[in-house]
Amino acid sequence: MIEHDVTEFAVTGETVSTLKPSDLAMVFLVRDDPEAGARPMPTLGLRDVGPAVKDLVRHGVSAVKVFAGGDRRDALGSAGRARDSMMSRAIQEVKAADASMTVMTETCLCSFTDTGECHVGDDAGSPDIAATIEAIAEQAVVQAKAGADIVGPAAMLPGSVRRVRQALDDDGRSGIRIMPHLIFDSRLYDGYRRTMDAIPASGERRVFQVDPQRPTRAVRTSLEFIEEGADMLLLEPALFCADVLVALKRICAVPLAPFSVSGEYTRLMGADGDHRLLFELFTMLKRAGSDHIITYAAAELARTLE
Repeated sequence: MIEHDVTEFAVTGETVSTLKPSDLAMVFLVRDDPEAGARPMPTLGLRDVGPAVKDLVRHGVSAVKVFAGGDRRDALGSAGRARDSMMSRAIQEVKAADASMTVMTETCLCSFTDTGECHVGDDAGSPDIAATIEAIAEQAVVQAKAGADIVGPAAMLPGSVRRVRQALDDDGRSGIRIMPHLIFDSRLYDGYRRTMDAIPASGERRVFQVDPQRPTRAVRTSLEFIEEGADMLLLEPALFCADVLVALKRICAVPLAPFSVSGEYTRLMGADGDHRLLFELFTMLKRAGSDHIITYAAAELARTLE
């Protein structure tokens, strides 16, 4: 007879992992032309943000992850660092609707560069890592000034979290938390990229992302982010990160937030609004140790879970 070690689950009674609206964070894709053309993912205009926030609050969701972009683009992604950027205004709209709503941001250049790339290019067209990190740090400070609670460096660049922490501290914003993205290379991001006009001109971002065949690298990169000053970690895509989530839960103390990305929403949400597959996925992720789950389906799920 094979004896199984179940000491990890040796508790009195049945252990229940119940998904709640407060476990979820809603994704907002904010554009200055939300009704222009057919897009794979739903978008919001600035006037739509406040009502959407109030609806989430009514149903128990207390956090949003904001992505924003527009037509103001250049090689340096300058609009992302402007005080009047779409991101800044979107953050302000969230806080105006409900100051208690936690605002997580996407701190990246891809929605502001004319190439759709996450990095600034040098004269030869190669990524200028130093310039990109500085741009991300400046963007983080602007987002914090607009009211963001958690900024999210997403370029997967070594040293970026440390520089963002330094920039925030230098600006007197040491209370702002940093949640870098641990990104696996995947085809599941295409809906977001097409919706936000963030398709990279190079056609590739894999050099900055984790090969799904190398989970050890994912864990090592996560620990490096924490060493640089990360307060929490976002893991994406949620569907394919459960093993790394479990491994990290055992060895680090920061909150972990899987991000169920656009491709998961379009593939797992039924055409008739049936969200049972997403409910199953998120229940598993909570069981695996998620502290929060970021999803485009937070509003729909919260109405049911409530």
